[in-house]
Amino acid sequence: MAQSFPISAPDDAIDATPARVVMMKVFVRALQLDVEIGVYEHEYGRRQPLVVDVELDVATHDCEHIADTVNYETVVAKARAVAAAGHLKLVETFAERLAQACFDDPRVTRARVRVEKPEALAPAALAAGVEIIAVRG
Repeated sequence: MAQSFPISAPDDAIDATPARVVMMKVFVRALQLDVEIGVYEHEYGRRQPLVVDVELDVATHDCEHIADTVNYETVVAKARAVAAAGHLKLVETFAERLAQACFDDPRVTRARVRVEKPEALAPAALAAGVEIIAVRG
């Protein structure tokens, strides 16, 4: 015969101490940018679409106001600034520069940046790209 287990703990077994948030993830998903990027001659002098995901680990506590966290609009502005800085050869370079820019905020402890280049292998594949993880250190 199968043994049954209680679904919840008795009230006196529950710790009444509230949980404390010590880390949160701030993310921007599927940001679409037109960027001068590529290593081939036909890629110079024109913009190509990139799709960018950013996930940041942010050390925080008592997050009540926008100043208590990383504003995701700031993340978008940093991505646009990397895109506007001039021609890049590799999506890896774009990802690394964006991650480094996110570390401008001292609360960011880890950055995961994924960059897709939808036209890279079209029509054979939907996208090619890179994902990097950088840590403060």
